[in-house]
Amino acid sequence: MRPLPLPDPGRPPLTGPSRLLLWQARRQLGVLAGATAVAVAGNVAAALIPWQLGRIVDGGLDDGLGRGLWLGCLGLAALGLVQVVANVWGHRLEVENWLRAAFASSQQVGHHVTRTGDAITDALPTGEVVATVASDALRMGEVYAIVPRLVGGIAAYLTLGVVLLRTSVPLGLLVLLGLPVVVAVLSFLVRPLQRRQSAQREATGRLTTLGADTVSGLRILRGIGGEDVFTGRYRAQSQRVRAAGVRVSQTQSLLDAFQTLLPGLFLAVVVWAGARLAISGDITPGQLVSFYGFAAFLTQPLWTASEAIRVITRAVVGTRKIIRVLSVPEAGSDDPAAPATAPAAGEPLVDEASGVVVAPGRLTALVSADPDETARIALRLGRLGPPRRPGADDAEGAAEDAPLSGVRWGRTMLHELALREVRDRVVVAESTPHLFTGRLAHELDVRGGASTEALEAALEVADAGDVLDSVPGGLDGEVEEKGRSLSGGQRQRVALARALLTGAEVLVLVEPTSAVDAHTEARIARRLADARRGATTVVVTASPLVLDVVDEVALVVDGRVLATGRHRDLVRATDAVGAAYRSVVSRAEADDAAAPDAPGLPDAPDLPDPQEDPREAARR
Repeated sequence: MRPLPLPDPGRPPLTGPSRLLLWQARRQLGVLAGATAVAVAGNVAAALIPWQLGRIVDGGLDDGLGRGLWLGCLGLAALGLVQVVANVWGHRLEVENWLRAAFASSQQVGHHVTRTGDAITDALPTGEVVATVASDALRMGEVYAIVPRLVGGIAAYLTLGVVLLRTSVPLGLLVLLGLPVVVAVLSFLVRPLQRRQSAQREATGRLTTLGADTVSGLRILRGIGGEDVFTGRYRAQSQRVRAAGVRVSQTQSLLDAFQTLLPGLFLAVVVWAGARLAISGDITPGQLVSFYGFAAFLTQPLWTASEAIRVITRAVVGTRKIIRVLSVPEAGSDDPAAPATAPAAGEPLVDEASGVVVAPGRLTALVSADPDETARIALRLGRLGPPRRPGADDAEGAAEDAPLSGVRWGRTMLHELALREVRDRVVVAESTPHLFTGRLAHELDVRGGASTEALEAALEVADAGDVLDSVPGGLDGEVEEKGRSLSGGQRQRVALARALLTGAEVLVLVEPTSAVDAHTEARIARRLADARRGATTVVVTASPLVLDVVDEVALVVDGRVLATGRHRDLVRATDAVGAAYRSVVSRAEADDAAAPDAPGLPDAPDLPDPQEDPREAARR
């Protein structure tokens, strides 16, 4: 078996379940063909065993214990040996087919989700995506396990057709025509089964979503006393899933009952007809034994056919769900067909909607009374948000005919560049860090190639040396899921070190020190300024300890830059701009001053009440 997961799961067509299933079959054609060849050999050998047994019976009745009888027994043993070997290798190859298809589908979904950004959560609930990997991919893989057996059964059926017709045309026609009739009767149950399985799959996806949302917000639910409400919702949805499962089971049980009853009736008819032919002398006793064995054997291909119906039905339902996930557009799918030439290093970034200018080689801070306002600007600088219409509120938008304003990098608009180019050169570290399970060194070095010295230097800048003590094994230690073994401040500092290690040409940090104390924040601010000296850096913050070390501060009010300058100059300004600026930073400054031994600012004019109107403060 080739190693799993696959190096490249490929990109399947999304035009329909049948196209996707055929595409995957071509991807593993070698293994699928091998499994099919083995299944054909095993089924044909099993089908010929009754024929060989009938010859032995007739030969023994005619010649006794002679040479022909012993040769016939050797032939029977050879057919049995072929069947045994084929069953062993067939099972191995069927499992490989199943795993290859299931893993490929899971990888396709996993890789695609990582490339969609937040579009996947806008289009589909989280539980729906989880159920696609946990259930639908496995259902799809089952198709490639049962198809070789189905083909083998058909080959055995055709082989028996030749033998039966050469022995007795009436009995051969009865056996060959009766089996398709039985399969046709069973196929009538496919459509209701598919409908009920689709309904169950929808209900299961909603239940998984509800469970994921409840678990992620469990702490908040306990805080507001909402556990009982969500428990009731989960119980109700669980009962819907149970009811849908019962309906599926009803149809499935009916199919299983017919799957046992119809072959049994068919076998009884064949034995009755064969016995009459044997009594009349039209066939020999050995041929009667063979016909009985043929009829008994044909129940196996019949069972395989009905099982294939059930598997393919479930796979079609699951494949539709997979296509739904894979159809969510990837981030950067709006890239131009011919991306613009990348700007040269050292070009300024300009957000046209707000007027923010990020000068190359400088540390720029964005300050606003509304942190979400500056965070949106930061996301646009990294092409993580849509272009904004001037004068429009980001939440509501503007008139559809209003011109779009984006981010200009030098002379090139950011959306005219290939997304990969932007991601390579501009890194945005958001305020809520996401950590994954794995080695701490791998968690930090997301682009690869960083030395141990570089990792330790980045941790030093982020003042995250204590993380090495918190993680057993240090850099080689394992970070738990979501970094839950670390405190909130430690997670934030690890995320800052990770961002620094990217060595991005433009680094955008959103509230990088919001979860640390004043002493730590002051150390991080000084070290960050030294580490990024001469590199283009943007920091979204209202902390005076950070603002005091930046090269330039941009004050944003109502989505537009109101003023720019050094932090100390803006704090000392006596006009309305200074009052507006102090109203934003004064509370953070007061918090820093209240901390023991926290480094403070130089003397500044009396700070107004944070709740006071800036215009009143200016007049005062």
